[in-house]
Amino acid sequence: MKVWLRALLLSYSIFASPSLHANTEVVLNGKLIQGSLIRGQVPAGSKVMFNKQPLSVTAQGQFVFGIGRDASLAHQLTVIKPDGTQHIIPLQFQARQYDVQRITGVAQKYVTPPAEVTERIQTDNRKVRAVRNTLSTQTAIFADPYQPAKGRISGVYGSQRVFNGEPRNPHYGLDIAAPVGAPVFAPWDGEVLLAEDLYYSGFTLIIDHGMGVSSTLMHLHAIDVAVGDRVQRGEKVAEVGATGRVTGPHLDWRINWLQERLDPQLLLVE
Repeated sequence: MKVWLRALLLSYSIFASPSLHANTEVVLNGKLIQGSLIRGQVPAGSKVMFNKQPLSVTAQGQFVFGIGRDASLAHQLTVIKPDGTQHIIPLQFQARQYDVQRITGVAQKYVTPPAEVTERIQTDNRKVRAVRNTLSTQTAIFADPYQPAKGRISGVYGSQRVFNGEPRNPHYGLDIAAPVGAPVFAPWDGEVLLAEDLYYSGFTLIIDHGMGVSSTLMHLHAIDVAVGDRVQRGEKVAEVGATGRVTGPHLDWRINWLQERLDPQLLLVE
């Protein structure tokens, strides 16, 4: 398990005075960098806000938040302790540089979709957005993840995608190359929110891990679970495939905190 840092002055920089550290009793785990999920701990009974957004806090004082690929770097954490004292903690995140990934051989219908599939794509997007708004009380996300597939890393978070010479949206996941039929495992305990065939991502599985955090497993060959199923960390839930917009078999693993798209690789234990 990763070591939880018992101070606010982290190696990757949180700006706060030494006296504030002791008074706030805040623990943060995660790199203060664009695309990162931050997991935290405050005294039980405290309230926490990230910028002006109230966060869900467990009875034990655990909470999470994250920032996306191109988010601004200056943020603020507000902790209101059970006795009513309030502490405002500035957070300075680091900017990242992203590669350009040029991909050829993509079927043209996935680069410039025909008009007749527009409605399907919009429906897919609404379904995904809706399930990613799930805010359950599960706390699985506070454990280290299980890497959901074994293989070569063939694509990374944040890279600008150019399909058949045409620039498209950045990549928001971690691609793991593996043969069709290779096992795909649940990264954490959770509940299946979506399991179906989507236009761009092919056979797709979304699992809720609690506190607004979900995993999306894409381009699958087969799905072993159904919506509503409970899964365990490390349990086989699917098989690697080559469905949707792909040039070869691989797993695209994505992590969201609500609608914020985050980098799974930052959470893997090195």
